[in-house]
Amino acid sequence: MGKRGNNPEAEVPILETVNIEGLVSIWKAGALDLLCVLGPTASGKTRYAVALARKLDALLAESRKAPRVEIISADSRQVYRGMDIGTGKDLEEYGEIPYHLIDIVDAGEKYDLFRYQADFEKVYREIRERGNIPLLCGGTGLYIQAVTEAFHLPDVPADPGLRAELEEADIEELREAYAERTEPDPEVMVSKKRLIRALEVLLSGRPVQRSDYQPKRTFFIGLYLPKEQLHAKIAARLKARLESGMVEEVKGLLESGLGAEDLIYYGLEYKFITYYLTGVMDRETMAAQLEMAIRHFAKRQMTFFRSMESKGTCIHWTDPS
Repeated sequence: MGKRGNNPEAEVPILETVNIEGLVSIWKAGALDLLCVLGPTASGKTRYAVALARKLDALLAESRKAPRVEIISADSRQVYRGMDIGTGKDLEEYGEIPYHLIDIVDAGEKYDLFRYQADFEKVYREIRERGNIPLLCGGTGLYIQAVTEAFHLPDVPADPGLRAELEEADIEELREAYAERTEPDPEVMVSKKRLIRALEVLLSGRPVQRSDYQPKRTFFIGLYLPKEQLHAKIAARLKARLESGMVEEVKGLLESGLGAEDLIYYGLEYKFITYYLTGVMDRETMAAQLEMAIRHFAKRQMTFFRSMESKGTCIHWTDPS
């Protein structure tokens, strides 16, 4: 909704206090289709979105036919059943707030942008038909961008020859080739298989096109924490997840029949814990390398969101605390 005022080249965005009453007024005026809470991993998106939903519900309760807020997840890994601790679903946070697009496919099943767009549109329309307010929440930038701007990537068939050639490259070479051709999606950068598929699409020469869906008039709220504070939260959250059974979760997925390659495909927690469980690295090395990988992932997420701003998306950055 409108052009941004922040400098996209600045490392630290200008922070605002979100005017909740103003959001209600914009919604009632019909000038708003969708709310969106985005931010890097560990910034507290779910907790913030739920708190925002409750505040909006309380303000809207004065209306005779009071709408309610319903949250739609924008997380490419939370769609999978059985991948709970590693993806940070935090389902207990939602309480009475309805949520969607979590636990909708089995782990191991391939889920992509095309399916997400279709699933999002179905849920979005149902929420609007109920007279309620959809609130998109997550950190998968490409998913957020795709559903708010209504574009889709070309449906490019597999190219076995190209894939065999790209398999010969190491992951850093693939990352460099990918970043040279597009604004990198952090979710793609963590997986060699995803990088190969992304390059397959990019090298096809087929352009990004508009989908049949309509762009949304979206009010974007971005959660920002200083680097040191975010790194501390990443470390504390990782420690808590490891202590609460994340390794056992991955072990259970392997024992259920999922292959190591399937879990490595999902990146971060599932990749490094699979390495540990298959003897590639010891637990201490796994934890240290995983923490560093999550830090790098958070940085790439912020780069993606700031690039959205540089292309005209207005993100209202705020301190989640």
